[in-house]
Amino acid sequence: MKNLIPTYSLDRFKPIGNSKHPFQIEVFDANRHFEVQYPHKHDFFEVLFLTQGSGLHVIDDNEYRIEPPCMFFLSPGQAHKLELSKDIAGYIFLFTAEFYLIDKSNKNKLLEFPFFFNLKQENPPLKLEEPMDVAFLTQLFVKGCDEMDQTDVVSHEMANSILDLILNTCNKIYPKEQRAIEKGKGHLIVKRFRELIEEKYQDNLSVRDFAEFLNVTENHLTQTVKGLTGKTSKELIKDKQVLEIKRLLKHTDMTVTQICHYLNFKDQSYFSKFFKKLTGQTPNAFREESLKST
Repeated sequence: MKNLIPTYSLDRFKPIGNSKHPFQIEVFDANRHFEVQYPHKHDFFEVLFLTQGSGLHVIDDNEYRIEPPCMFFLSPGQAHKLELSKDIAGYIFLFTAEFYLIDKSNKNKLLEFPFFFNLKQENPPLKLEEPMDVAFLTQLFVKGCDEMDQTDVVSHEMANSILDLILNTCNKIYPKEQRAIEKGKGHLIVKRFRELIEEKYQDNLSVRDFAEFLNVTENHLTQTVKGLTGKTSKELIKDKQVLEIKRLLKHTDMTVTQICHYLNFKDQSYFSKFFKKLTGQTPNAFREESLKST
C-alpha cells in the first residue's frame, strides 16, 4: 500500500551531527543516498547546483533535462523526482525561510527572487553560460561545505552570508525578461497567494478565504492574479487541486473516495465531475492510463 506523497523536513536530509542547524550544505553526487521516497515534497527551500552529469528533474509534473552547469530552485510544497546519471556531481544547499530571513528587515526577500514561487508556475534550470559565474558559485558552495565540516562551530552567520551571495548572484544572471515579470506591480501578492495555496490546498478554501488571509479584497486579488498570470484566482486554486489529485492517483494506492475526503471535497460525485471537467478523464481512467505508462 503506497501512502501519501511524503513531505520531508530538513532533518531528514542531514547527518546526525548537523541536526541542530536550519540549513545543510554538501556535495551532491551518486553516493549521496537518503531513505526517501520519490516523488516527495519539502517544507524548506532547496538550491541544487549541478556541475556535471545528466538526467531528468521532474518538478510539479514539469520535466526538465539536466544540462550542467546549471542551478535548480525548489520552493516548499513542490513535489519533485530526480533521475540522474552515475557521473552526476555538484552541490546542494537546503535551508528554511526563517534561517535566511532572520536578520533581514525585508521579510518578503525570498519571494522577490524570480526562481521561488515562480509566477508562471515553472522551474526551468538556470543555465550558467559564463565560466566566471561557475567558478564563483563553486567557490561559495565549497566554502559552505567547509563550514559544515566544522561540526560544533558551524557559523550560522557565515552560512547565511554564503547563501545570500548565491541567491543574489543567481538573481543577477537570471533572464532579464523573467526578472522584469517577477518584479512587476502586485507580484508579491501573487507569490504570497501561491505560497498560501501550497500550504492550504488540502483545506479546499474559496478565493474569499485566501483574500482574507492576504488582507486584500477578493476582486483586487483576482484582478492582480489575472494581470500577472493570465489566469483567475479560482483557476490557480483549481490547477493546484488537479495537480494534487493526479499525484495521488498516480503515486499512491488511495481510493478515489479517500482522495476526495483527503482534499475536503463535499462528495465523490462532485469530485469526479470536477476532475473530469478539467482533465477530460474520470479519476479511475486517469489512474489506469498512468499505470500503463509506467
